[in-house]
Amino acid sequence: MAETILVVDDERDIRLTLGGLLADEGFLVAQASSAHEALERLEESLPSLVVLDLWMGGSEEGFTVLNHISEERPQLPVVVISGHGNVETAVKAVKNGAFDFIEKPLSADKLLLTVQRALDFRRLSEENRVLRGKSFREGKLFVGASASMLALIKTIEMVAPTPASILITGENGVGKEIVAQTVHSLSDRASRPMVEINCAAIPEELVESELFGHEKGAFTGADRKRHGKFDTANHSTLFLDEIGDMSLKTQAKILRILQEQKFERVGGAKTISVDVRIIAASNKDLQVEIERGTFRNDLYYRLNVVRLVVPPLRDRLEDIPGLSRLFLASYVEANRLEPKTLDPAFMDELRKRDWPGNIRELKNTIERLAITTPGAVISTYPEYSPGGAGRPASGSGNGGGGDGWMLLPYREAKAEFERRYFRLQLDAHDGNVTKTAEDINLDRSTIHKKLNELEIKTDVPRTDGPRTDGPKNGI
Repeated sequence: MAETILVVDDERDIRLTLGGLLADEGFLVAQASSAHEALERLEESLPSLVVLDLWMGGSEEGFTVLNHISEERPQLPVVVISGHGNVETAVKAVKNGAFDFIEKPLSADKLLLTVQRALDFRRLSEENRVLRGKSFREGKLFVGASASMLALIKTIEMVAPTPASILITGENGVGKEIVAQTVHSLSDRASRPMVEINCAAIPEELVESELFGHEKGAFTGADRKRHGKFDTANHSTLFLDEIGDMSLKTQAKILRILQEQKFERVGGAKTISVDVRIIAASNKDLQVEIERGTFRNDLYYRLNVVRLVVPPLRDRLEDIPGLSRLFLASYVEANRLEPKTLDPAFMDELRKRDWPGNIRELKNTIERLAITTPGAVISTYPEYSPGGAGRPASGSGNGGGGDGWMLLPYREAKAEFERRYFRLQLDAHDGNVTKTAEDINLDRSTIHKKLNELEIKTDVPRTDGPRTDGPKNGI
């Protein structure tokens, strides 16, 4: 795909000459004759490189553009040109973020060589950022050989090279983000970093600004123009995590981008075109959300071109030893600790656990043990082992699974606590919601709402009236 170069110079002949030279080399060319126009073109064309004249309008107006790029888009290389060149100006330009300085009159060969070097440098920088995290991300997901993971890997390898939109589903902590990163790293967009946004972590009133950017003055506090995630992800991949928490209004705009690859910034009227691949993820059942009226049916089918279901850790227990060793080795290396190993007996204990927090909980558990275990071998200590002293075994009346949920992020830990609490209360009242409501001082409607939200199903035929199956325990 051809890269765009923005040429900024107040002399029309130079713009036309440079534009023709670069176009002959296969580049797309945008032009600007002033700093003001250059800032507008930066928003419209999203160039890969800028060739910038420093001296325009009788002053060093080009520094306005250079400083803006250094602050707003520091990864964008700028090749500075000037007919008023001296050592002081060249040093100032480079200090302000320019990739290189070329004095007029320009040599075509030198300019093309510098442009290619700048683009190569940018490309290598982006590839290095991707590669620094790639091997560890893939390792966290693909260690082990469970049938469910082998099937997932095979599907990823088939769909990654295509431009298809992808919907990733699975419980919290199973590795949906790692799947997205892996798809991106195997695609033809891998030379650019994947852009990520957690839709659930951003206040509703700011989601549109985060995704699409905003114009200066669009709302209180918008003191300058800002690029959104779609700008940043141009020619790359945008990962929308927890898309089920996005408002219907924002969903409509996402649908338009999927259809047209165009959007407007908040407070703006200018249409911006982008080339972005969408990967979305959710821990919710989006078809249930459609029935509730909280998720658009048409957006679901646009996203669900390919669906990747990431299995929970309890369905791939044979992968736990490999994952545990990987997490331990990574943590020991990152923190320069003495080498540690996992006792086989302790590994057996890990495989008996439900792991409600999935891979995230396993990782946190192994890291905690790496910190708190004094010796070189992590063994079966009661305070850490599933079902050990002071910990209910999986499936016990207390909800099971030990205290691993306490290591989860706040929202997930809160949901897990509520899930266990309501199950315990319902068990104590034989599934009778009315009696449960009276004892815990909540309305029946509130409990029903919570049971639905937490996806808790009672196993008794009636929940709101007296039971008809006779006395219990002789009472």
